[in-house]
Amino acid sequence: MAASAIEWTEVTWNPTTGCDRTSPGCDNCYALVLAKRLKAMGQPKYQNDGDPRRSGPGFGITLHEDLIEAPHRWTSRRIVFVNSMSDLFHDEVPESFIRRVFDVMVATPRHTYQVLTKRSKRLARLARDLPWPPNVWMGVSVENQNYTFRADHLREVPAAIRFLSVEPLLGPVTLTLDRLQWVIVGGESGPRARPVDPRWVEAIRDQCTEAGVSFFFKQWGGRTPKANGRSLSGRTWDEMPRPLGFAIGAR
Repeated sequence: MAASAIEWTEVTWNPTTGCDRTSPGCDNCYALVLAKRLKAMGQPKYQNDGDPRRSGPGFGITLHEDLIEAPHRWTSRRIVFVNSMSDLFHDEVPESFIRRVFDVMVATPRHTYQVLTKRSKRLARLARDLPWPPNVWMGVSVENQNYTFRADHLREVPAAIRFLSVEPLLGPVTLTLDRLQWVIVGGESGPRARPVDPRWVEAIRDQCTEAGVSFFFKQWGGRTPKANGRSLSGRTWDEMPRPLGFAIGAR
C-alpha cells in the first residue's frame, strides 16, 4: 500500500505493474515515465522491460504474488485505487490472477476499491465470471469522443458503482450517462501536456448535473499536476457517488 496524491482516492495497491500504450491518452503516461525512473533506481518490482515500441524500461507486465494478499493486513478502512501502475484487464494478466484479486476485494469489505481500465472489451467479457460486491467500483478511461465505446462496455458490468475517468481530456466529449454513477475529469500533466479547453470541462459537468451523476474535477494539468489548480467556475468539484460510507481522509 502506498499513500496517493490522487485527489479521488487514498492509497494505491499494485498487485500487477506494467502496461503498454493502447490509445492517445497513453501518449504521455505518467506511470511509464515513473517505471523507467524506478528501474534506474534499482527498484526490484520494475526490472521487467516492456516492448520498446509500445511500453518501456521497467514497464513490462509483472505479477506480484507477494502483494496480492496485502489488503488483509490493513486494519483501517481505505479507499484503494487498484493498479495505478498497470491495467488489471491487460491481455497479459491471466484470468486466474484477476479472479484472485477480486477474491481479495470480496474478502475485505471494509475497503472501497476503485478499478480503472482501458481494456473495456476484455472487462465486459470477463465480468460475468467475476464477483461484484458493493465495495468494488469499476471504471473505464475515455479521453475523447472516439473512445466513448468503453462506457458502453462498462454498462454491461454488474458493478454497484460504474465510473468514467475522462483524463487526460483531449477533446470535447458527449457522454451517455445511463447506468453510470460518477465522472472524473482532468487535464493532462507533464512537460508535454496537451492543453484542455475549459469549455470541454464545463460541458461534461453540465451533462453530469443534468443526469444526476456525481462530477469530480481533478485538475487543469500542465507541467506539474497541480500547476493550474482545480477550480472550475469559482469552486472545486469533489462529488463522490453513493454508497461510499465514509469520506476521503476519514479513518
